[in-house]
Amino acid sequence: MYYINLFDYYGDLLTEKQQHYFEDYYFNNLTLSEISENEQVSRNAVNKQLHNVLEKLDYYEGILSLYQKAQQMKELLKSVDKEIKEQMEELL
Repeated sequence: MYYINLFDYYGDLLTEKQQHYFEDYYFNNLTLSEISENEQVSRNAVNKQLHNVLEKLDYYEGILSLYQKAQQMKELLKSVDKEIKEQMEELL
């Protein structure tokens, strides 16, 4: 779930191929072999791309911390007035 959340924040910073492999693997539940067969590349190439994607997502989060900040805001929202809380949740 962690990387899926990071993908929501930073997915547009990845190449189209990396986005496609990530979506196939994490959202469409395809195996590395199925992806490699569909894309006509080696299983190792798909594995390497997915590994690079995870590294990039970690890198972007390390610099920007958007996911971490969103989680902190959600924690803060637990102690906020209901009306203000609803307004803030709409922004997230």
